[in-house]
Amino acid sequence: MSDSKKQLVWLKTCDLRVKDNSALYHGAAAGPVFAVFVVTPEQYNEHCDAAIKQDFWYRNLLKLGEELDKLNIPLKILHCASFNELPDELFKLSVIHNVSEIHFNKQYGFNERSCEEQVIKRFEKNSIRVNSYNDTLFFEPGTLLTGKKTYYTVFTAFKNLFNKEIEKLAWQVLPKPKKQIPLDIESDAVLSWLDETELRADLWAAGESIAKRRLNEFIKKRVLNYKDTRDIPSINGTSTISPYLAAGVISARQCFEALESLGSKKNNVGAVTWRTELIWREFYKHILVGFPHVSKHQPFKVKTSKIVWNDNAEHFLAWCDGRTGVPIVDAAMRQLVQTGWMHNRLRMVTAMYLSKNLFLDWRKGEEFFMQHLIDGDLSANNGGWQWSASTGTDAAPYFRIFNPVTQSQRFDPDGKFIRKFVPELKDCDKKTIHEPWASKSRPIKLDYPKPIVDLKITRQLAIEKFKDL
Repeated sequence: MSDSKKQLVWLKTCDLRVKDNSALYHGAAAGPVFAVFVVTPEQYNEHCDAAIKQDFWYRNLLKLGEELDKLNIPLKILHCASFNELPDELFKLSVIHNVSEIHFNKQYGFNERSCEEQVIKRFEKNSIRVNSYNDTLFFEPGTLLTGKKTYYTVFTAFKNLFNKEIEKLAWQVLPKPKKQIPLDIESDAVLSWLDETELRADLWAAGESIAKRRLNEFIKKRVLNYKDTRDIPSINGTSTISPYLAAGVISARQCFEALESLGSKKNNVGAVTWRTELIWREFYKHILVGFPHVSKHQPFKVKTSKIVWNDNAEHFLAWCDGRTGVPIVDAAMRQLVQTGWMHNRLRMVTAMYLSKNLFLDWRKGEEFFMQHLIDGDLSANNGGWQWSASTGTDAAPYFRIFNPVTQSQRFDPDGKFIRKFVPELKDCDKKTIHEPWASKSRPIKLDYPKPIVDLKITRQLAIEKFKDL
């Protein structure tokens, strides 16, 4: 044990970078520093964190360890079953290495915040200074409020205030910490806590350099056309950096900095549209803090808890497996299961089909998405599902229900995306492929199911059930 006082940086699953990491930067600036990452497998499972997402964390943790090593910042790894054990284990490590201060970036889910509160109590009780940072967001939840001093529940009003206040905000992208004198602390080996393999590392390479490359390529080649291309699932029209944002391999500030690099073009409709998507991310995290019941499997609109959802296991399984008989829904669900990611437009289409046409509890879909998405994020996933189910903030009016066939015809007109993920339909013409059940020339040997529900009838039933509220 060394006698010199040290700074400890507690890194989390949203912190996997060395550049523009508030806790790491300020911890290193305060004195000799080392970092710790705490693996909590039972907590991951309780939160339904997808295996592909956990593997992505692991692979980025390996890269992070390499980058920290270049800076002579040791990385310790602790293993706890859940958050319950974490404060004690973190404190024990601090005692062993004579820590005077701990630094961490805040998280906003209910369980994460409770864990942080326990860590603060444990450390402050023993005279170890705690420094926490609002790193994931531009604004601390509770600082962007309505005139009545309440949290915004309508996105447009939140966005308008965000855009006004960010002009006054002195935000910056922080550099990497400086290389320090080596410490007498050995880094721990980063070992995978997962049994599964073949989790599509080929699609989602790890590391800050990869994330930055993806961001730069998007800004240079695609962002100006983003408004026109973002809804077309057969092309690479989105940023594809959502997994890197969710895991903190790149920061929202770096995304805004990249938009600023466009100069006058930052006001282009495509760039503004993508910026708005980043603000949605901020909005939903504020909702987690302002309305903590949404972290507890409850609808934002409390009255919608009275809805009696259908209970049909066969329909749910057909949706999960991509065998509903609606090609665009099935293609999207298969994309999710096979790649760990789903196109954003199709997240809305599949969610609305489950909650409105099948009239199954949106929480089943929310959980399934979290179990499979590499970019699964509690706030955004919950917000999106509740929007689609008309139970959330700023939700889609209950009578506005996407027709998946119309969506398919509009955004995948030639059926290119459908053919990729539903090869049973690859020989259908571009009219038949969207609703093969309606074709008089339906091939006899077509190995594809008929629709499990009637879209028009189920749409009307859903509207009537919401009216009854």
